[in-house]
Amino acid sequence: MKYHVLISPRANMRLVEATEWYRQVSGDSEVADRWLTGFLMLLSSLEQQPDRHPPASERDDLGIDVREVHYGSGRRLTHRALFRIQGEVVEVLTIRHTAEQDVTRGDLGLE
Repeated sequence: MKYHVLISPRANMRLVEATEWYRQVSGDSEVADRWLTGFLMLLSSLEQQPDRHPPASERDDLGIDVREVHYGSGRRLTHRALFRIQGEVVEVLTIRHTAEQDVTRGDLGLE
């Protein structure tokens, strides 16, 4: 079964912020653009078997089935996308740096 991947405005904003951070830290737009392209490809891969990714550690506290997929540059997985599966739609709720605190319902736009 093929799913439709929907990236929420919140997740999109977080992707833009992370890309800008990479651009500033690396001083190289190509590095940041490659990072963004790779992350978007990973999110696109959620079209196939999104349930192969593990539940987020916050799932029980949130009361919804939130899953996560990790991404980073090189060998370091620095970010995670939190998503839920609703019917034939995979909704990417937010993007978080792995050093950030656990998400709340508000962080996911589910208040």
